[in-house]
Amino acid sequence: MDRPALTPQLGRTRVMAILRSADASGLPAAARALAAGGITCLEITLTTRDALDALAWIRDDLGPEVAVGAGTVMSCGQARDALAAGAEFLVAPVVDADVVRGAAKSGVPCYPGAWTPTEVAAAWRAGAAAVKLFPASTGGPGHLRQLRAPLPEIPLMAVGGVDIAHAREYVDAGAYAVGIGSPLLRGADRAPGSGPLESLTARARDLLDAVGATMRAPGPRTEETGR
Repeated sequence: MDRPALTPQLGRTRVMAILRSADASGLPAAARALAAGGITCLEITLTTRDALDALAWIRDDLGPEVAVGAGTVMSCGQARDALAAGAEFLVAPVVDADVVRGAAKSGVPCYPGAWTPTEVAAAWRAGAAAVKLFPASTGGPGHLRQLRAPLPEIPLMAVGGVDIAHAREYVDAGAYAVGIGSPLLRGADRAPGSGPLESLTARARDLLDAVGATMRAPGPRTEETGR
């Protein structure tokens, strides 16, 4: 299968920041603060009002060093709209083989959510670049470790209930990357003023420090080949 390569920025940092809010008004400032802290792979969830407008604006504002994708992509129509807005990757909480295959045909990495070995394998066969273990905190690092044992060739991202304090545990269990939303943002996407944004930048650095030493090791696939 001509599987799309993993998002390069995700490969370098092994962290995806998830930006989800009631509306998108505070997302551009939060995205800048995250990028200033070194997190350069940003997911804008489609449950956010005006998400695609924000995605396009953030991508233009931050430039090619920051990858901006769409999350909570639940249909082929949403996938097409996200790609038209400039999404560089797609994320979903479920395995929809049509969405995954469509992204692969477009050359865009897709990270669908799965929980069981059967779901993980189905996502991989459909063309996922990596599979999002979701919700990760339900089974914890032990569940991820158990999945990795029989499926070592499939990169797994730990998402859902992961926070900065426990991110390293998922890395040590074999996670290729972690995705973190509200524990990282803590309202900085909504709060006015520089204080919350400065704190967000600091938390971004703390998260990268927490996962960095272990995540420098090569993952199960390389960004160059995507295989």
